[in-house]
Formats: sequence, structure tokens, C-alpha cells
Amino acid sequence: MARIGEREIVYREIGGRGLGFYGALGVYGLLILLGLAAAWTMEHQGHWVTGMTNQIVWGLPHVFAIFMIVAASGALNVASIGTVFGRAAYQPLGRLSGLVAIAFLVGGLAVLVLDLGRPDRLIVAMTNYNFKSIFAWNIFLYIGFLVLVAAYLWVQMERRLNRFAPALGLAALVWRLALTTATGSIFGFLVAREAYDAAVMAPLFIAMSLSLGLAVFNLVLIKVCWWERRALDTALIDRLGRLLGLLVAVVLYFTAVQHLTNLYAAEHIGVERFLLRDGGVYTALFWLGQVALGSLLPLALVFAPRAGPALLRVGLASALVILGGFAQLYVIVIGGQAYPLDLFPGWQEQSSFYDGAFPTYTPSLPEFGLGLGGLALAGAIILVGLKVLRFLPVTLAGSLAGETPEN
Repeated sequence: MARIGEREIVYREIGGRGLGFYGALGVYGLLILLGLAAAWTMEHQGHWVTGMTNQIVWGLPHVFAIFMIVAASGALNVASIGTVFGRAAYQPLGRLSGLVAIAFLVGGLAVLVLDLGRPDRLIVAMTNYNFKSIFAWNIFLYIGFLVLVAAYLWVQMERRLNRFAPALGLAALVWRLALTTATGSIFGFLVAREAYDAAVMAPLFIAMSLSLGLAVFNLVLIKVCWWERRALDTALIDRLGRLLGLLVAVVLYFTAVQHLTNLYAAEHIGVERFLLRDGGVYTALFWLGQVALGSLLPLALVFAPRAGPALLRVGLASALVILGGFAQLYVIVIGGQAYPLDLFPGWQEQSSFYDGAFPTYTPSLPEFGLGLGGLALAGAIILVGLKVLRFLPVTLAGSLAGETPEN
């Protein structure tokens, strides 16, 4: 039990004795085993069983991993709004927000490590640091994020320590901004790839994390409350939907800035034509996947109250934002590698090593299985966490009661 303002908030574990709970846990377990089998196949047979080549070295597992890592950072949105910015309506959801953040970061890191081909080499990366490499920075940022969020959850769940929640919340907010900045900077610092070389990658990834994380949180909240038959405040869901729409619009803005600045620079016109007009599947994913289905349609859903019940509108909009996020990351990660490297600007090179050729990439079943395994691991962590600890209020009805209009 916790007190939020004048209200007593009662938290309870979810029920876990029925076929639904064990059935869901069993499905997650099977998908995790599928992911482990895919990782073993890729490690035992070699990466030739994937669609990756010497030209495209980051494949579909990296799309899954980066999606989950940036979503983990953004999933802490709701907790930050409640404790750091003092919005009482969001404070009962802070615990669930932290759980989703930890689960998705663990799932994303699991995919990332198992996609290395030699997971044992991680020990080398953890004991020999090259501080000029942004990948080395990320090891500290990921571990620090897990520790901070765990401490953040502790002070929220221990009533005697509630007074420390705003300070730890602020620390977690700053840390996750640094984490997402570093993730975006991995691409921004890669000057050899014309599709990546841009300072706007850092704020773009921050905006993506906020929108994708909130979309994931919305789906988890709606699904669990529906499953447990726990009341949800329609006005609160509407507010979460409008916040999601605002964040989606910010992502669209930074995406437009990225492409417009590249079009302004003559050296990047070729890659922009490839991604926006001549890239085949990458062009389709950008315009149809990210812009139309992943941005414009969700905006219409969350800002059109007469389009249907709030739960349905916000749930559908959140699912579309997630699909659009996958499409966006696929275009960034794989589409950026599909454009040939300009090894000697101003010169033409010719050899038998695919100089100037546009490499093709088709994801394989092991890659897809590994990505699904990471998502299933995150889902299993959330499910077990909700079963063994009190992360979710008994009811969220009347969450906005007593708030002033400016809140």
C-alpha cells in the first residue's frame, strides 16, 4: 500500500494459478528456447546461415536488440513523470514502468550478446576497455541503468524510503538520456556510412526511445489490466494516448530534419535518393511502415476521440507505433549498410570485392528466432515480476480525481 496525495493506493500481485498464466509463461518459454536454439545454430554453423554478409554485418537481431534497448529507456517515462515532475496521476504506474524498463533492457542485451557469434568474447570487452570506443561506454551505461532502476523501484516499493524517489528518479532520467544518446551516437559517429554520419542521430534516438517506450508500456498496461479485470481510468488512457501522439510527432520532426539536412549536402544526395525513392524494400518500409502506418495513423487515432473507445484507440495506436519503430530501425540499421561505401571520395575504384554494388539482405529464420527469443525473455520477466511482487495497483479507476486542470 502507498499513499499518493490524499489517496491510498493498494498494490497486489497478479493471479497466477490458472491456465492463462501458465499458458502464457509456457509460450514465452518455448520462444526463449527457440531463441537459444537459433543462437546455438549461428554460433555452431557460423554466420553464413544468416542473411548477413561482409557488406551487411548488422542484421535483424541488431534491429530487435536496438529496439528493445531504446524502448527500455523510454519505458521509464511514466515513472519519471510521476516522481520527477510530480504528476500524481502517473505515480501509481511508476513500479510497472520500472519493471518494463528492466525487462526490455535485459531482453535486448541478451539478443545483442548472442548475436556476437562468439559470446565468450564479451569477457574480453568487459575486462579490457577502449575508452575511445562508444561501445565501451555503453557497457557502463547499460549496467548503470539496471542498477539505478532497481534502486528506483526499491525506494518506490519501500514506504520508509519514498522520500528518495524524486532524487533517484532524476538520476535515472539523466542516465537514460545519456544511454540513448550513446546508442544514437554509435550511428552518428560512423562517418564511413553516409546514411549514419549525422549529429541529429542522438536526439532522434532519444525521441524514438520516448515514443517506443511509452507505446510498449501502454500495451503492457492495457493487456495486464484487461487480463486481471482491473479498472482503468479512461481519462488516464486518453492522456497517455495524447502524450504518445506528441512523442510520435517529435520523432517525425527529427526524421524530417535528418533527411532534409542530408538532401542539402551534395555528398549525401545519393544515399537520400536510395532511401527515399530508389531503395525498394527500404523505401517502402520508410514511407508505408514508418510514416504512414507507424506515425500518421496513430496520430489520427489518439487525437480523434470519436474514433472509438479509448482503450481500443490507444492500444491500436501503440501497436502501430511499435511496428513503425521496427520499420524505422530496419531502414536505419540495414538500409544504411545497403548503400555502398564511398571508399575514395571523388575517385572511382574497381575490383572484384563488390565495389559500388548494392548488397542484398534477406533475414534468415535463426535471426528472426533470436529476436523473438529476446522479446519473449522480456515478456517472461514482466509476467513473473507481476506474479511475485506488487507492481500493479488493484484499481486505477479515478486516477485523475482531484487533479487540477494544469496537472
